Amino acid sequence: MTVLAIAGSRARRILRDRISLFFLVVLPILVIVIVGAIVGGFGKFRVGVVDLDKGPLTAALVDQLGHSNALEVHQFTSVDTGKTALRRAEIGTLVEIPPGSDALLRAGKTVAIVAYGERTNSDQQAAVAAVSSVIAAHGAIVQAATFSASQVHAPFDTEITVAERLAGGASSVQISSRSVDSKSRFLPQGYSYSAPTMLVLFVFINSLAGGAAMIRTRQLGMYDRMVAAPVTPRQIVFGETAVYLAIALVQSLLIVVVGAVAFGVHWGDPLAASVLVVTWALVGTGAGMLAGTLFKTPEQSTSIAPTVGIVLGMLGGCMWPLEIVGSTMRTIGHVAPHAWAVDAWTTLLSRGGSIGDIQRDLIVLAGFAVVLLAIATRRLQHVLAP
Repeated sequence: MTVLAIAGSRARRILRDRISLFFLVVLPILVIVIVGAIVGGFGKFRVGVVDLDKGPLTAALVDQLGHSNALEVHQFTSVDTGKTALRRAEIGTLVEIPPGSDALLRAGKTVAIVAYGERTNSDQQAAVAAVSSVIAAHGAIVQAATFSASQVHAPFDTEITVAERLAGGASSVQISSRSVDSKSRFLPQGYSYSAPTMLVLFVFINSLAGGAAMIRTRQLGMYDRMVAAPVTPRQIVFGETAVYLAIALVQSLLIVVVGAVAFGVHWGDPLAASVLVVTWALVGTGAGMLAGTLFKTPEQSTSIAPTVGIVLGMLGGCMWPLEIVGSTMRTIGHVAPHAWAVDAWTTLLSRGGSIGDIQRDLIVLAGFAVVLLAIATRRLQHVLAP
């Protein structure tokens, strides 16, 4: 009961601290949303269209562009207005349909449709490809109507209606893809990337910053009063360990639940994910307790510890996959426990791994936890020694 009383006292102090609650609860969720939105890509390419002809055929083309699943079309009345929107990045690409296009198409002539954008921008290149696909499909319908009208000597408008109806009734080609590279180490994009890496990053950083509470406890003489009471140093160590572990687990659970419910993150095999969460919480517990015995003032802990946590997170692949860096940096990155945790999440989320597939990562992380907890316990017992 003494251990639980010590842990409960510490937990109540943390719950009363609004700044601590912000860093424990609000900030991780905000970062997951922001980072997920950035790396999650886009829903559609934003494309501006200027139809200077406004004929039936060009209007049909604009309508087809608007119905494309890959495009979000914004119509402009002039090329200058569209170029201004392009410069402001309100759109990614501007499409100009020149005047006289309708008449040229009906006569079976070629029409040059201009697309404005940066040639070196890969997103704009992809947008142009999507636009070209729609234009090619529309051109095929016009070409079929022109050929049919010339062969049966029927009005072009009648044949274009027939061609559009036949094109709409044609069977579409279904395309599916699956990964055949079982050794792929990249995390999924979007929230499925940011959620697990932010779990690794924030649990560790908040545990380190939590060392300030241990320092305040020491400065206020609360450890001395505990030792003077019928409380053993071992019970104090267990109480501190319990509260650090509980905080790390609660924050991890919060990120997991919010990621799954709000953002649709699939955390992989439940057993493997649970063991990984607990193991990483133990690593954070050891790091936080060690920080609480290393720094002399709470200000040192809250200023230096997060910086250390961010640097280790960068080295360990929390900001970007280690697969995109060289082998030397990848090796250096695995000096940090974060890299092993990110590797394990990569295996669970990208490869459908089980607990057996992340066994090595779990063993290494458990080793980090044991070493950190052992050093922190020894140092804390030294502080508590009369």
